[in-house]
Amino acid sequence: MTPRKGSDAIHLPEGFSFSTANAGIKISGRPDLAFAEACAGTTAAAAFTRNRVVAAPVEVGRSSLAATRGRVRAVIVNSGNANCATGKPGWRACKRICAETARLLGVAIEEVFPSSTGIIGVPLPADKVLAKLPELISSRAASKDALLRFTHAILTTDTRTKLASSSFRFGEKEMKLVGVAKGAGMIHPQLATMLVYLFTDAVATPGQLKRLLTHACDESLNCLSIDGDTSTNDTALLMASGKSGISLNTSSAQAKFEKMLRDVCQSLAQQIVSDGEGVKHVIRLNIEEARSRNEGLVVARAISRSLLVKTAWAGADPNWGRILAAIGACGLSIDPTKVDISIGTQKVCRGGVSNPFDEGWAHADLSKKECDIHVRLRRGSASLIFLTTDLTSEYVRINADYST
Repeated sequence: MTPRKGSDAIHLPEGFSFSTANAGIKISGRPDLAFAEACAGTTAAAAFTRNRVVAAPVEVGRSSLAATRGRVRAVIVNSGNANCATGKPGWRACKRICAETARLLGVAIEEVFPSSTGIIGVPLPADKVLAKLPELISSRAASKDALLRFTHAILTTDTRTKLASSSFRFGEKEMKLVGVAKGAGMIHPQLATMLVYLFTDAVATPGQLKRLLTHACDESLNCLSIDGDTSTNDTALLMASGKSGISLNTSSAQAKFEKMLRDVCQSLAQQIVSDGEGVKHVIRLNIEEARSRNEGLVVARAISRSLLVKTAWAGADPNWGRILAAIGACGLSIDPTKVDISIGTQKVCRGGVSNPFDEGWAHADLSKKECDIHVRLRRGSASLIFLTTDLTSEYVRINADYST
């Protein structure tokens, strides 16, 4: 059940079809509309951003899921425009798109789930999207190629698509799961800035999907940070068509699906961090001996948000003092004399003071594409792994020019 990345091993679940189009929203001219249709009876659950500023599609999607009690028949995503901070016109534009999609499909408007990603504060050109809806719906296909085009159409500053897939057999039947995502900047865990769509042919209730998605996000999509900024459009949507005939009501099937979902989400999280804007080094923060998982998250987030720490990583500089300072500023009553820090395989800080180490060796470890850093707090038994990155001049260039 180990998830496979990319197009070489897509386990395409039954009950879904996909299409894309170019509406002219992106200045680049690349595809900017993605569509997925789900068969009748598809159940769903979602997690959204915790930013108090939320985009219109987040408001509409959250409300629609509540109204249908977890039923979705279609997903429509536009890239190049976040439809956020656009007031009532933005909300009405989103509703118009959902209403016309519903009319063309012959389903309820609340069964259409919208998403947007791109620049904030710019009116969404709804007429451009509406003009392309007939093409989107008529060209949908239940194929791997159509899914791959979907993964391209949702991208913004990403340099590559993110896809992970897995399956398992249960008796004579097979259950499949595929996840696709976008995200490269404005990434910080509060769901973590991204769009994630997970498709499975399992038989599951919305309540089961919500519980499973929450647990999977807590161990993956909520344990990463690129730049410390929480988006206005974060969405992770899990849909189950039921076409495999394998129900999650049995403990064995549920356990297998739970592991499969967690593995796929962790793979997507790794792919997002690795494709971070300007990222040269991925850091795997291992927070050990915290009092609780939440405490470990507070420490990990403090380290991952420190510009001094992240720029040191950009230069592969083993300046462990910056890490210790970030821990001390996290807001918890942590005793620095109990903190140990390791870079790669070397302990560079013991009990809050320098521990003799080979700086050249530590520099070589940090120079690798991926490096492990261990922080031992000696406060309890909780631990977690948190993915983060360096901060480079390329990140500044990308985001300095983003809206122009």
